[in-house]
Amino acid sequence: MSRLLLRPNLARGLISQIRNMSDQLGELGKGAGKGGGAGGSVREAGGAFGKRGAAEEERYFRQKEKEQMEALRKHHVEEIEHHKKEIERLQKEIDRHKGKIRKLKHDD
Repeated sequence: MSRLLLRPNLARGLISQIRNMSDQLGELGKGAGKGGGAGGSVREAGGAFGKRGAAEEERYFRQKEKEQMEALRKHHVEEIEHHKKEIERLQKEIDRHKGKIRKLKHDD
């Protein structure tokens, strides 16, 4: 699953697919959804309280999604920095080995 989240286009597609599936809920806050399952006691109640509960739930999940995307961006930045340092380390190793080869050629 973590590999899936590391691919931004795939993650965006998955999120939009989930949102498209949410049309089975019916109108948020208007009682139980169309999917055959109960929407929870708040949604079943309907009315203003049900709408408020549904709005809070949507806000919560949008915030969670935002936090996950920010964590993913941070992870990518850290990975890039790690790889840059690794490239520098390996370049030093390459230069060291080239120096040894030059010394061997010079000694011949």
